Amino acid sequence: MDDAKRANTTFRDYLRKAADWYRHAYRLRYTIKRVLLMLMVFFIIISICFILIKLLPSKPAEQFGKDKNMVEMRRKALGYDKPLAVQYLIFIQKSLLGGDWGMSEVRYLGSNVWDVFMEKMPATVMVNVYTMLFAVPLGLLLGIYAALKKNKWQDHVISTGVMVFVSVPSYVYAFLVQYFLCYKLQLFDFQIKSGRDFLSWSMFVSMIPAIISLGFGTIAGLARYTRAELTEVLTSEYLLLARTKGLSRSQTTVRHALRNSMVPIFPMILGEFIGIIGGSIIIEQIFGVPGVGALYIESITSTPPDYNMFLLLSAFYTIIGLASGIVVDLSYGFVDPRIRMGSTK
Repeated sequence: MDDAKRANTTFRDYLRKAADWYRHAYRLRYTIKRVLLMLMVFFIIISICFILIKLLPSKPAEQFGKDKNMVEMRRKALGYDKPLAVQYLIFIQKSLLGGDWGMSEVRYLGSNVWDVFMEKMPATVMVNVYTMLFAVPLGLLLGIYAALKKNKWQDHVISTGVMVFVSVPSYVYAFLVQYFLCYKLQLFDFQIKSGRDFLSWSMFVSMIPAIISLGFGTIAGLARYTRAELTEVLTSEYLLLARTKGLSRSQTTVRHALRNSMVPIFPMILGEFIGIIGGSIIIEQIFGVPGVGALYIESITSTPPDYNMFLLLSAFYTIIGLASGIVVDLSYGFVDPRIRMGSTK
């Protein structure tokens, strides 16, 4: 009997390991497939941007004065004097594959666009990190509270506020924040503090209006999603069974309801963290944040447009948007191993 039990245990262990290996292999295959599709979509979008921007007239090199020779040299390296198809191939080879995005030809004349981009990136990252640290806990707490107070006046107030904040664009909040907090109450400055000490307290205080303006949409989205998921879980049959076995409402909520409702909510938080960077373009311009968003606006509105800067930033925001979708999809399988990614059965 002992040999039979040992054999059964060994066989079950073998089956468990085989199932784990298959699950990991399937997840890896699905991940590779999604990444390849993302790269294909990215390539199509950036190709369209390249063709459209190259159809616009470029600024004559003579207008750059003493930098004329340097501009001509960099333009020849990127194939400005060649047909569009040849320029496109050079762009793929030097920019997409080689990392040489050229030099700025407008505001940051003579500067490498990649260096300017990396110089502006910390401001964008810090504003968005502060926004997530402020918005995620508040959004979750409001959603949980609304679900626990379902169909009561607290739920109606939170749900109405959520619908308003979801519907209104973030730049409207920015103007309201500037009017009430900066102009009427004079609690903050209209523009953030100059400098690059983004971890200092004075810099954080000056960022608060931009953080609040960016956070409204995230708070509303998380609160609405959390309320919907938690309400569905709280009315499920297994929670009713747990209550009949003697667990209190708070025990069933904390041990079971919150844990299961976080399965679809946690990937959403990851997606918000990545995707919010793409939504800070206008807010950075309004509050004078020296980040990538303001740089993108400048590259488009300048006369003529800063072609190389525009292409680099278009590639950046495109990859941010595509990556947020992949992170959300893949994180479902890591949060709950029972979810089989890419399965239609």
